[in-house]
Amino acid sequence: MSCERIKLPPLPICPVPRRRPTLSTEPPELTPAPACPWADLDEHGSGLSVDNFISSWMNQLSHALRRTLTLSYAEPFGVSVAEWRMLAFIAHEGQLSFSQLAQLSSTDKALVSRTLKLLEQRGLVQLQASGRGRARKLMCRLSPAGLDLHDQMIRVARERQAAMLRVLSTTERQGLYQTLNKLKAECARQDRLHDAAHQDSAPLRDKVARSSAPDGL
Repeated sequence: MSCERIKLPPLPICPVPRRRPTLSTEPPELTPAPACPWADLDEHGSGLSVDNFISSWMNQLSHALRRTLTLSYAEPFGVSVAEWRMLAFIAHEGQLSFSQLAQLSSTDKALVSRTLKLLEQRGLVQLQASGRGRARKLMCRLSPAGLDLHDQMIRVARERQAAMLRVLSTTERQGLYQTLNKLKAECARQDRLHDAAHQDSAPLRDKVARSSAPDGL
């Protein structure tokens, strides 16, 4: 009896398993920031456009912060930004003269005067004249109602201010604070130089004015 070899059907080819795509754990690439226009700045400011003046940047940022930040906690309490600034500075110092308030708040004296009158009419600020003659001063302090309003607002203001600052990292906040202080100090230095030059030239201007005046005047 002969044994015949049984032919088995060929085995199917085993498909090579495809690798599943792995999800990257790396953060997505951020759009690169535009090149800093101040990086290679020469003493003449060559090529510096007006929209990249530091004064333009600070002015735009100031207005943006006022709209998105200060108004967000001033309006719900029924006060304007100017009124809040007066309340905050007076509360911080306890009592301020009119001229001190204008200087600390960096606000035009006419606006300070109008704002104080409104706050006084609302019973939030108490104004009292002190001294006589040229030494006469208008002293400003908050009324009990003004203090109560300030205490409510300052908590909200601190939270909103902190939220904006915390957009920056700790290192960025420290760098920004140091940078702003450096620029502020330089502005103060140039103010002193300007005042000194103005005082030095005053006698010369007076002498020229007297020499050019008509006889008999």
